[in-house]
Amino acid sequence: MREIALDTETTGLSPADGHRILEIAAVEMVHQVLTGGIFHRLINPERDVPEDAVRVHGNSAVVLASKPVFADVVDDFLSFIGDARLVIHNAEFDMGFLNAELARIGREPITAARVVDTLAIARKKHPGQSNSLDALCDRYRIDRSRRAKHGALIDAEILAEIYGELAGGRQRSLSFSEIRMIKQPLKAACLRPFEPRSPRAPLIEVDEALAHLQHIETFGERAIWLRYGSAQRENA
Repeated sequence: MREIALDTETTGLSPADGHRILEIAAVEMVHQVLTGGIFHRLINPERDVPEDAVRVHGNSAVVLASKPVFADVVDDFLSFIGDARLVIHNAEFDMGFLNAELARIGREPITAARVVDTLAIARKKHPGQSNSLDALCDRYRIDRSRRAKHGALIDAEILAEIYGELAGGRQRSLSFSEIRMIKQPLKAACLRPFEPRSPRAPLIEVDEALAHLQHIETFGERAIWLRYGSAQRENA
């Protein structure tokens, strides 16, 4: 199954307040494994970028002024995602911005039916816990050291790994060299010659053993210890 892990960076928190997308990234997965297919664009939001937002993602209006506007990248973006299912963390946020940008240029919205919200999955799987990308990375031991700032491409790649873990965890296969390293010591252990050992000396004296048998006879003929003791005597 082809799926797309997607993330955006924006000038603010709500398109209703006039905020716009300034970065969009999408990475391709097939059966929850990254294929190497990537769509990534910085976008001129056609407005200022507040300092609070710059501190989050590091993209200022000066840097973005020379980048293409959303209308110039939309065809490439829609062609890349095709009809694949979209995997988004806190999908309401990103989809709100994406559909606002599409509406602005007269394009059809992306329906919620084709979106998987990993935040909703994480909240159901880990109720009452923090389920941010950073928290999920720590929980699933995913390296997030490169995430010094929020970036759409980094977050989309991390999201793909988190999605694999939320869906049950991806199976890690062994290489042929690893298999050989494992099989060799096992083979050596199996071929080691058997060395017979002398029987261990009894841990109790004979009179103590007889006293024990006399005691368990008081439990009656059906006592399990009598059956066990009889079997021992027959095998002696």
